[in-house]
Amino acid sequence: MQKKVLGVGNALVDILVNIDDNFLEKNHLAKGSMQLVDKERIEELLTKLDKTNLQQASGGSAANTIFGLNGLGTETGYIGKIGHDPLGNYFIQELSKQNILSKVLYSEKTDTGTALTLITPDSERTFATYLGAAVELGADDLRPSFFKDFSLLHLEGYLVYNHQLIEHSIHLAKNEGMEISLDLASYNVVEANKDFLYRIIEEAVDIVFANELEAKALTGKEPEDAVEKIAQICKVAVVKVGAKGSWVMVGKDKYFIEAFKVKSIDTTGAGDLYAAGFLHGYLNNWPWISCGKLGSLVASEVIQVIGAKVPTEKWEDINRLKTTMV
Repeated sequence: MQKKVLGVGNALVDILVNIDDNFLEKNHLAKGSMQLVDKERIEELLTKLDKTNLQQASGGSAANTIFGLNGLGTETGYIGKIGHDPLGNYFIQELSKQNILSKVLYSEKTDTGTALTLITPDSERTFATYLGAAVELGADDLRPSFFKDFSLLHLEGYLVYNHQLIEHSIHLAKNEGMEISLDLASYNVVEANKDFLYRIIEEAVDIVFANELEAKALTGKEPEDAVEKIAQICKVAVVKVGAKGSWVMVGKDKYFIEAFKVKSIDTTGAGDLYAAGFLHGYLNNWPWISCGKLGSLVASEVIQVIGAKVPTEKWEDINRLKTTMV
């Protein structure tokens, strides 16, 4: 039976726009960070941007990974919370189009969350995020039935501000015999929740994905040393080092996987899509290097476009290439 992945995350609709570095400085936004803001702040920033240059896509870190896994042929489901509004309808329609099993809940009082994704000329992205209804997803919303028939639970680090939600998600997943993967999401999230993250990884997480800044925030170490330290407290540790590639460590076995050399336009979703490729390989019992290579391939495709979605027409090429990687 095919293994299935359930994602839990902040259900957001991304609004993507290219900017120059001066925009970040003028608006007091730390480059490369994710800052939580209110709806008024989003609306204020939007008034300063070229409306003709905006693009929209369903988003949120875990959702991006779930869409990527779906493109690779893995069966998936998703839990999040949205509002009764056009953005919420758009999010649900995107899940439906891809036959992703929706376990999305509705807020009766709050709009769907939005991630304003600001892309600088070096392809780095900075997020101003209004969580909206997404932040109302709580432990009490989760039902044991949501987790049945899934093999792996994928959690995004942005949820760790809600410790109870993370812990209950893990509890329900473990009751179903599921494995747990966690993407650390952002260095400032890690810094604010370091002790909690370290504890849940050690107690319950099987696979950890981090970029070099997140890994340093968690361990205080540079990538190669960081992956070793993380691997001491979980089954599989992955530390991504951007255009250079990624470190993967399992037990005492450590591997370096080079990135695919492509022209980067926007790094939004690169880590999420790397996780999708890696997890697809993992669930199909691929060698560790092959898992990393597929992660790198999928990530290389998404950074060549604006936004966190691999274009539909590219999946045929990816799925043909993946057969050569095992």
